[in-house]
Amino acid sequence: MAAPTLDDPSLERHFKGHRDAVTSVDFSLNTKQLASGSMDSCLMIWHMKPQSRAYRFTGHKDAVTCVNFSPSGHLLASGSRDKTVRIWVPNVKGESTVFRAHTATVRSVHWCSDGQSLVTASDDKTVKVWSTHRQRFLFSLSQHINWVRCAKFSPDGRLIVSASDDKTVKLWDKTSRECVHSYCEHGGFVTYVDFHPSGTCIAAAGMDNTVKVWDVRTHRLLQHYQLHSAAVNALSFHPSGSYLITASSDSTLKILDLMEGRLLYTLHGHQGPATTVAFSRTGAYFASGGSDEQPEMDLHGPPGRDKSLESVQGQPQEPVSMPQTLTSTLEHIVGQLDVLTQTVSILEQRLTLAEDKLKQCLENQQLIMQRTPS
Repeated sequence: MAAPTLDDPSLERHFKGHRDAVTSVDFSLNTKQLASGSMDSCLMIWHMKPQSRAYRFTGHKDAVTCVNFSPSGHLLASGSRDKTVRIWVPNVKGESTVFRAHTATVRSVHWCSDGQSLVTASDDKTVKVWSTHRQRFLFSLSQHINWVRCAKFSPDGRLIVSASDDKTVKLWDKTSRECVHSYCEHGGFVTYVDFHPSGTCIAAAGMDNTVKVWDVRTHRLLQHYQLHSAAVNALSFHPSGSYLITASSDSTLKILDLMEGRLLYTLHGHQGPATTVAFSRTGAYFASGGSDEQPEMDLHGPPGRDKSLESVQGQPQEPVSMPQTLTSTLEHIVGQLDVLTQTVSILEQRLTLAEDKLKQCLENQQLIMQRTPS
């Protein structure tokens, strides 16, 4: 089957309203609404009709790290650094129910395609599955040994994939709750992972600037892209399954043709790191957000537009770009923080080993005391 043709992307709208970096974006089923989460602790619901006002939802006590519409579009889930998950009704009232999901930052929240369950991932190194009815806890998946950045259900809901700072991607069977396979080929933290719409493969993004695509049946590495010059923070499959879009700290978005295994477009819309990207459910739009505080809405090839790539890359930007020295200093700080995170993780492992050895010594001592005649 031939891949659908993709019109040249062009910038359709800027959405301005967040007061800090945008962390995540997601479209509703009918593409009438776009949700975004931000470091400013707020969610925004943007309407595709230009005259409609955006909704600002407040409730989280700290940065909102992830947003995801339910399959029907009637509910919206969000996760936060405040360790909670909130389920919102995305209307003007913005009512929500809240539950404490983890013992550390919630990094990812994703609905199952049947709308009956949610999967969450956290800095507490666990992946948890919840029943959406009354937000009842079902089970934990806890084989990762570092922060879990992302967890997603497969399109049929039978598998779960998770990405972690332990440099692995893990594939889980939802029914048996067993880890089916660990993909260990990443050279750094794995920031994001998702299933291909067919459910037959997964794509993972990494701090090592790469994107890797694996077959979930044979566990073979199918494709390896090293096109970005900095960490890849997010990715999204086109609903057709023929294209993949990536967002990177090098401030670019890239659209890949998966059928031919090549780069189609590089988009220079953001002034700072591009932190999140998502195709709409129809594939007509994609939205991206970044540290320049504005999610952007992109439309593929509207009629009567100049379709040259330069028209995309040369869009005037309202925010003032950061000086290069500040950018490189911040990148250096982030690099140092990553090293510290790894060091803390190693120290935690050593401490656990030391505790185990001490426990063993005490047990041995007790045995010796019991055997020694008084």
